[in-house]
Amino acid sequence: MTLRVCVLASGSSGNCTYVGSDRTQLLVDAGLSGREIGARLESIGVRAEDIDAVCLTHEHDDHRASLGVLQRRYGTALYANAGTIDGVQRDRRLQGLPWNVFTTGSAFMIGDLTIEPFSVPHDSYDPVGFAVSAGTLRVGIVTDMGMATSLVRERLKQCRVLVIESNHDEEMLRDSPRPWSLKQRIAGRQGHFSNAQAAALVTELAGDHLDSVLLAHLSADCNRPELAMEAVRRALREGGYPEVDVYVTFPDRPTQVVAIEG
Repeated sequence: MTLRVCVLASGSSGNCTYVGSDRTQLLVDAGLSGREIGARLESIGVRAEDIDAVCLTHEHDDHRASLGVLQRRYGTALYANAGTIDGVQRDRRLQGLPWNVFTTGSAFMIGDLTIEPFSVPHDSYDPVGFAVSAGTLRVGIVTDMGMATSLVRERLKQCRVLVIESNHDEEMLRDSPRPWSLKQRIAGRQGHFSNAQAAALVTELAGDHLDSVLLAHLSADCNRPELAMEAVRRALREGGYPEVDVYVTFPDRPTQVVAIEG
């Protein structure tokens, strides 16, 4: 059994993560154009028409841009909770899509993948993260989160791969020219994870099981890839886990494919 993970895009301009097993292929979010998703999938050897489903974390534009295109063009199944669907349908262009409705907190199956949606604190209707597993292989994906709750920690335990938000450097956010109200929202409990928060959570979750961490949703003007990577790598070294691979994700290109076997 092999589970493959690739973050096709991450950032305020669009978010989309590929997860594929031996039999099932899905996307977590679809925040790029259909054309761009197709091109980035092709670059890792996957055809857009072979994607079985899109699982949506929340309704913000940078996570849902091509839902209608993928469903109409390829018949891709769409999965979300009721609150997220309500949010999506505020956009008239996305009304009438055929949804598969899941209940947050209840696992469901897509092919040979088990999907566990869990609540995360973020400023949207009913946002979730996902733990995706195939047999004993487990991947955790949380790209927008203001704080790590006990539930988040519990669901991300024993993941071999973590896709975790590392949105901003706290000093860069503080010193940025952004309005104070926006800074408060980003740094608040319903906002976005900082490098320091990501480093602390990853180190808490680390163990012999953890292979790789992909740092997601980096701010273009309040973060730098080297700052995010160094914060997490330093925390892992100090915590006794220097062997864990740490990568950053990009808004304009896919990451490498991370594969785990078991």
